[in-house]
Amino acid sequence: MTLYIIRHGETEFNKKSIVQGSGVDSDLNETGLEQARAFFETYQDIDFELVVTSKLRRTHQTVRHFLDRDIPWIEQEDINEISWGAHEGLPATPERTAQYNDMIDNWKKGNLHASLPEGETAAQLLERVQRFVAWLKTRPEKHILVATHGRTLRCLVTSMKGLGPADMEGTLHSNTGLYMARYQDDKFVFELENDVNHLQQVLASE
Repeated sequence: MTLYIIRHGETEFNKKSIVQGSGVDSDLNETGLEQARAFFETYQDIDFELVVTSKLRRTHQTVRHFLDRDIPWIEQEDINEISWGAHEGLPATPERTAQYNDMIDNWKKGNLHASLPEGETAAQLLERVQRFVAWLKTRPEKHILVATHGRTLRCLVTSMKGLGPADMEGTLHSNTGLYMARYQDDKFVFELENDVNHLQQVLASE
């Protein structure tokens, strides 16, 4: 099995540094739609047998061109974005940023039960991500496209590498950045990490 895992395209919330999370079901902006098109144009020849997205629209819109080909599609709530609780829908402020940084520091120290006010913990995110990975391992398809979200992607990739949530910050993510991994001998081997060459190729052709 070869997995192609991407983060969704840009939204206005991304552009304006407004917190999204699982409770904000935003749409892609024009840049995000262009990123989605660029990804499709680069990878349209891959014989995807299954597309998996979160329940949120921004992931659906990112892979819309593939879905238009009637490739089987499954929505998985387990790869929704993390809930940022009371911060969702609000712009970053020094106080909110300090709360966020304090939570990340706790995660790095192994306190996976830290969260933002009313938000999800790293332990809760890890539980559903691990459930998703176990489900992936049962799939018969050879080429699967997965569209998810920034924090969930970080947790997913680190989990697939056998690392823990404390290592999440080392996983980079860009809008439509691609992680490609082959599953063989009961382990995932990554061949691409946060690859955005599809975006550079589009810019070069303009």
